[in-house]
Amino acid sequence: MLDSIVFEQHGVPSASIVTDVFNVTGRAMARSWGVPDFRFLAMPHPIANLTDAELDQRAAAIVPEVVQLLLEGQTS
Repeated sequence: MLDSIVFEQHGVPSASIVTDVFNVTGRAMARSWGVPDFRFLAMPHPIANLTDAELDQRAAAIVPEVVQLLLEGQTS
């Protein structure tokens, strides 16, 4: 989250991805860094026990949202 916030503050498009159990944490971090409306993405938790193929499927599923966030930026 912090990397994306800093990148965006410097004009570099970014997309943070957290697992859904970290939505509250992500929101809290954004508020603490002064960007309460910072947009980020969430995918189902957990991911640590997934196979490479399952991770690839999860990544492929979220690609359209990543592209959209990168193209729209934080101001949408």
